[in-house]
Amino acid sequence: MDKLKSSGEEESSGERGVLHTWRGYSCSVTPDKVLLSRPVLQAALGAKHGVLLVEGGQVYSFGELPWKQNQALSGTTEPILEAGLSEQHVVSVAAGACHNGAVTEDGVVHMWGDNTYGQCGLSGLCVVPNPTPVGVVDCEATPPQPVRILEVACGEQHTLALSTRHEVWSWGSGCQLGLLTTTFPVWKPQKVEHLAGRHVLQVVCGSSHSLALVRCLPPPHEARRPPLDKCGQCNQSLYTMTDKEDHVIISDSHYCPLGVELEEGDSKSGSEGSLCHGKVRISPSEPILSAQTPKSPTASCSSGAPVSAPASVSELQDQAPVAEKECVQSAPKGQEESQTAVVDREVPEAAAELAVVETDGTKASGALMATGVKSSPYPDEQALKDYLKRLSDQSLAEHASKNPTTAQCAQPLTEPADVFTSDPTTPVAQSVTPMGSALNHLVISCASAVGERVVSTYEALSLRKVISYWGPGEGRERPEERVRQEEHRQGKKSSSLGDIREEEAEGLNRRLSLPGLLSQVSPRLLRRVSRPPVRAVALTPVGVAESDAHLPSLQTEVWSWGRGQEGQLGHGDLLPRLQPLCIKSLSGKEVVRLAAGALHSLALTAQSQVYSWGSNSFGQLGHMESPSTIPRLAKMSEGIRVWDVGAGQNHTVLLADGDCFQPILYYSGQQVKEGSVEVSQEQTGGYTQQPVLLPFCMNLGYVSSVCAGGQSCAALADRNVMGFIASLHELAAAERKYYCKLTSIKSILLQPLLKLDSLSSSFGPACTGLLQTLVGRFGRLSQLTGQNSASLTSFLRRSRDVRGLVVLDNAHLFLDTYSEYCAAIGNLLVMGGFQALVKPCQDVFGKGAEAVQKLSECCEDGATLADILIHLFYLPVRHLHEYGRLLLKLATCYEVNSMDYQKLQDVCSKYESLALHLKRKRKEAEYTLHFWKSFPGKMTDSLRKPSRRLVCESSNKALTLQNAGRFSVNWFILFNDALVHAQFSTHHVFPLATLWVEPISEENAGLYGLKVTSPEESFMLLASSPSEKAKWLRAINQTVEQALSGAGLDTSGAVMRADPPISRTASYTFYKDSRLKGATYEGRWMAGKPHGRGVLKWPDGRMYTGTFKNGLEDGYGDYIVPNKTLNKNDHYQGHWKDGKMHGFGTFRYATGEVYEGSFQDNMRHGHGMLRSGKLNSTSPSVFIGQWLHDKKTGYGVFDDITRGEKYMGLWQDDQRQGNGVIVTQFGLYYEGAFSNNKMMGTGVLLSEDDTTFEGDFSDDWTLSGKGTLTMPNGDYIEGSFSGVWGTGLKISGSYYKPNLYDSDKEKSCTLKLGRLAVPSEEKWKAVFEECWSRLGCDSPGQGETSTAWDNIAIALTINRRQHRDSPELMSRSHNKTLESLEFIPQHIGPVTLEKYHIIRRYLIKACDTPLHPLGRLVETLVAVYRMTYVGVGANRRLLQQAVNEIKSYLNRIFQIVRFLFPDLPEEGGLLAEASNEKKESDSNGTKVESPKPGRVVSSSALLLPVLLPRLFPSLFTLYALEKEKEDDVYWECVLRLNKQPDLALLAFLGVQQKFWPVTMTVHGEKQQIHSSTKDACFASAVETLQQISTTFTPSDKLQVIQLTFEEITQEVLSLLKQDFLWSMDDLFPVFLYVVLRARIRNLGSEVSLIEDFMDPCVQHGEHGIMFTTLKACYYQIQHEKIT
Repeated sequence: MDKLKSSGEEESSGERGVLHTWRGYSCSVTPDKVLLSRPVLQAALGAKHGVLLVEGGQVYSFGELPWKQNQALSGTTEPILEAGLSEQHVVSVAAGACHNGAVTEDGVVHMWGDNTYGQCGLSGLCVVPNPTPVGVVDCEATPPQPVRILEVACGEQHTLALSTRHEVWSWGSGCQLGLLTTTFPVWKPQKVEHLAGRHVLQVVCGSSHSLALVRCLPPPHEARRPPLDKCGQCNQSLYTMTDKEDHVIISDSHYCPLGVELEEGDSKSGSEGSLCHGKVRISPSEPILSAQTPKSPTASCSSGAPVSAPASVSELQDQAPVAEKECVQSAPKGQEESQTAVVDREVPEAAAELAVVETDGTKASGALMATGVKSSPYPDEQALKDYLKRLSDQSLAEHASKNPTTAQCAQPLTEPADVFTSDPTTPVAQSVTPMGSALNHLVISCASAVGERVVSTYEALSLRKVISYWGPGEGRERPEERVRQEEHRQGKKSSSLGDIREEEAEGLNRRLSLPGLLSQVSPRLLRRVSRPPVRAVALTPVGVAESDAHLPSLQTEVWSWGRGQEGQLGHGDLLPRLQPLCIKSLSGKEVVRLAAGALHSLALTAQSQVYSWGSNSFGQLGHMESPSTIPRLAKMSEGIRVWDVGAGQNHTVLLADGDCFQPILYYSGQQVKEGSVEVSQEQTGGYTQQPVLLPFCMNLGYVSSVCAGGQSCAALADRNVMGFIASLHELAAAERKYYCKLTSIKSILLQPLLKLDSLSSSFGPACTGLLQTLVGRFGRLSQLTGQNSASLTSFLRRSRDVRGLVVLDNAHLFLDTYSEYCAAIGNLLVMGGFQALVKPCQDVFGKGAEAVQKLSECCEDGATLADILIHLFYLPVRHLHEYGRLLLKLATCYEVNSMDYQKLQDVCSKYESLALHLKRKRKEAEYTLHFWKSFPGKMTDSLRKPSRRLVCESSNKALTLQNAGRFSVNWFILFNDALVHAQFSTHHVFPLATLWVEPISEENAGLYGLKVTSPEESFMLLASSPSEKAKWLRAINQTVEQALSGAGLDTSGAVMRADPPISRTASYTFYKDSRLKGATYEGRWMAGKPHGRGVLKWPDGRMYTGTFKNGLEDGYGDYIVPNKTLNKNDHYQGHWKDGKMHGFGTFRYATGEVYEGSFQDNMRHGHGMLRSGKLNSTSPSVFIGQWLHDKKTGYGVFDDITRGEKYMGLWQDDQRQGNGVIVTQFGLYYEGAFSNNKMMGTGVLLSEDDTTFEGDFSDDWTLSGKGTLTMPNGDYIEGSFSGVWGTGLKISGSYYKPNLYDSDKEKSCTLKLGRLAVPSEEKWKAVFEECWSRLGCDSPGQGETSTAWDNIAIALTINRRQHRDSPELMSRSHNKTLESLEFIPQHIGPVTLEKYHIIRRYLIKACDTPLHPLGRLVETLVAVYRMTYVGVGANRRLLQQAVNEIKSYLNRIFQIVRFLFPDLPEEGGLLAEASNEKKESDSNGTKVESPKPGRVVSSSALLLPVLLPRLFPSLFTLYALEKEKEDDVYWECVLRLNKQPDLALLAFLGVQQKFWPVTMTVHGEKQQIHSSTKDACFASAVETLQQISTTFTPSDKLQVIQLTFEEITQEVLSLLKQDFLWSMDDLFPVFLYVVLRARIRNLGSEVSLIEDFMDPCVQHGEHGIMFTTLKACYYQIQHEKIT
């Protein structure tokens, strides 16, 4: 409050928290002001004293304080400080008759005063003079933990405490403790176990009874437990069954004696009574059918059916005094309820309790008495009819004030219990016995047994009004309570708006599904049981979830226990209760506060009503019943809303709102005469018939709370500080009034309407749903208001910090609730729902429906009932202005620059702007409704939707279609979600999200045009004038913008964009377009076309996900096509262009085939690989090669895995056509011509053993025509051949045996291989072409270098972006490579050595990532090469082709490199000299092949390092196969010669003695070489040479040879100690030795590889000579003879 504008310091402190006390209610009473220096926060009154809590947490006492030594005799009027608490900060206090309690802010209880009965919780002391802490310890916890307490309540002999965990603890004496004990006093605080697990909100103490306010448990979700059929306590059967001739009577009216504490004098059943309850929870909100609670021995009837509880005669006699006094004496007064006793029967679910109808008159009971005791067991029909009529009249009359859930009628015990039967001739049950006979024999009808479902029995009696399922008093039931209606649904067609809850049906099921009973229950009852549940509407929805923390719960129950001799427990009897028991009739009444006097109890509800029960000897209950054993409403004048209560010895004080918002006080109960304080009660007169107004209350200021105790009353008041207090009170009072209004709308209007049978039929299914929604949201709004009202009320009693206001902190909750509610009314309004409501209203409320008019306070004359209803439902929206006004009023109490002022201002403006927004929404709805009334009917049905609102329409011809015919009708209607073009009988709807509109310039012929574009149409609209054009353009653009943005809350406040974005996200279903008909697209749009990312789904299951451009698939996308026959999908992932597959992609066919490669126009076109089947499937095969228009055409390799054949050659239209090669797994090799997929024409066929046929073929492996067959030994046959190779061949020809010298023939044969194969340059053309096209060239070498570099940059960026979205695809090193590739090397100007190295490094990196066009090319080439030469393709005859293929790759890649770096010299050209570089070798640390080659450009030097390592395995395998024989000879020789020691071998090889090493170094020590030493000489050179097999490229291998020579030279130099030049004769033997010792297995293959791929410019240099030496060694070793 510090930020409030100060109102003068000196007065302000005295203005707040002033305490006034008084006694009685005569006009002369003037309250005394208790003078204290600080504001009082809380007061509590005992029998003759009081305790005050003041600001700062200090406690004062006043009055008679006998426990204080010095104040024992005379009372003190001046409050004295409790010094014992001065160190503590107390937060709440309580006063009992003669003892007190205080709770400090850390949750510790302090007690003082009389302790005779242990009520102070301190053992061994009779009196506790000063506040002393009491330990409340939870012993069940391990270790025992202290319990923090929120508040305490004190009675006469006991104390209750509420812990922070919302559990109850008690100590003291008497059954009002609720503990399972008979030994009193209880010194140590004990937990009331019976309430454990429940959320207790408040506890209060009467002198000998206790009350607790408990939050309801949420409805259970777990499966229901099986019903018990034995009482949990006395173990008797819960159900009795009596078999009659034609029906069965089941009774569940079990009476359990336990828990009833009888008078001490009772002898017979005292033993029974002293037993205490087990842990049985008895609450309507608990679904367990648990043990029954004690029932009164008096008769009562639930749900209108009389039920007599069987009670033993002895019990009745025990309680005769009570019963007599209660029943007999009061009967003549005609106060029917006074004899009533509620049967505390357990019921299945929260809302099904049986409550009690309160009536004033004697009509009903008179009717009952008239029946008398007759010989006939049945009531006569006339009496029955009278009774029913009266009951129904009465219940109608009482509707407005206090009708409860179900009607309860009671009769004096002396009368027969009436039984209603559906047909007088077939009795349902008989239960009529005079009191004198044994009541045990009473039996109860099925209908009664089934309790709440009595309805079924009464169908014929139309007892709907008696069984008033909807009482206005309980219109705010707990979450499970539902709108109930339509008791008899069978045979009716209506889809009911709500129904008796399913729980009830389940309850019935549960009671009937007892073991062995079903067979005997009447079939009619069973039929009812099995009715399917009908959907119900919740009038009161489940509590507001988000706000539970801030808003008080209205779903509460009241539990009571202790002595009940005056009915103060509210259970309808005078029996004591040892344990807490729920007062059923208060469930669903939204009790928010309790108070207890000495012998009476009060409950205050959220609707500002007060229920009271207990002793009424002085009228303290506020009504005339005496005493009342069940809660009844106190009689308050119309419009008086009570919001705080206090109860004393024999009086009640109420704090209420009247006409103005300054609170007023009412008093009911004992009048206290001044001066005669000590007079005994008999003399003290006065009996208030209803609460009286205390005239002095207006002088007290703003009273914030009241309390009472003994004979005194006290009120805490504030004077108005700067208008702040007044504003707070006004806010709270307005909310209370508003909540009462909502409640009455619900009870008077909604509940009767929803019960109407004909409602859904007169409404139609569409509106029925809308009405349900509206009713649900109304309930939600009403509940929020109730919670807020309760919160504001407690806010007044408690803190005054404006920041705690729910309306502020949870403004969003209110705003959302109001918006939703308003939307629901609008939807119903637009659909004409309020017109449809008129008839049901007249059915319920009569022709004029005065009740509705009165409710709506609608003052317009001649308003129709529909208008009145609309006005009524829009009432809540007007309350938003009230919030705004009051918050603004509060804000003015603060300094303008304070935070609180700002917050109040902000929230206030939110409420105001929402109110305006909702007002606008209402106008829109009314405008739309008006439009539908005038619109031609046929189209209305299809176009009218609840959420659709009209924006504008062109019925005034303001907008026409361009080029429309003279007689055509074109009507344009703009709704908030679509533009409708209506013609005579047809109309077309254009959704707004996919509508684009643009103005057309007006130069041409003064037309005011608008161009409208939708995905499938675009048309021109002509406006009649520029203003019309501007109006429509703005309207369409605004509604489109709102449709796109989801129409924010307040469109006017926000800055509206002039035009909606041309690019947007929306979804649309195509209806016209042939390709897209029926397809739904969801994604980005631009100007009427899908553009950007999106998903397109066709009705037949096809689906495309990816990017679009101008309405067509373009870019990367994912396409799925279901294959109906195989029940699988074809799946394409890859690139698209103009709506077709185009570019690289992967197509997985439903058949299991997979194609990876290029597409064009939806066809496989370009280079690609097709895999058919897996290895284990029927026809596994792989084709890799060129495609043309979906057919294999051009060069390709086909691997037929089942037949073990591989074809490498030309194709046309999926057939082998042209030259080709086939190798098989059996070593056959064929090269030659193919035609029509067969070998046809000239060819060469070789088998594994070199048998060769050269000639004509007519089919696969079929010889036909001339040819030559050559044997492995050189013999050959020439002539004509026919037959299949490998079977018998038919030959006619000549056989030749060549002489020894004529060996050319075979050689020429071998040389010819590859002649008929496809030349290397012709292979894989498509792969290179794709690379060129990626660089932007139409054909190899044709194009701009700069364009190529741009394309490379684009490719890298796009690919990087794609990979960035899925980083798992890329390693960190890969990322680095990509980053370095982003720098384009300088590619213009002469290439020097330095630049040459930059290019070389760039190429290595580029070829390292498939995201670069060159890298992609290399990757593809490697893949095709391996496909060709691995597996069956590893055939030695293919070696030469494999070598040539690599050479052709080098040439063709080098061509691309030279295109990218135009100034790079051609193959074999020299690099430009850099000015400072004369004779140096390579300055970088790269390896130099020889002094000269660094200057020469060669493709192999640049590209082999990139290519060869990847192709090496397959290539080297071919070399090994080709050189197999030679290598075997060589290896055998190596192994043989290596058996010799070093010196012997050196000698054998003829190495000169001077080159023989003398010493060797082992572990750093020099040792002599002996004749037996092995592997020691030239060891380093040997090791170096062995590295030749770990390198890939020829240049690296030559480097190794050079290093080996250097090592040998080093060693020889160290031997000779002088300069030395080798001659070949000296060098060769030494090198031969090193080669032998190196033991290189495939040396022949290594030699051939180097020879084939050696850089031509190196051949004649130093490296060339060294290589020749190695080669010579290889041949030497092969032919070495051991001598």
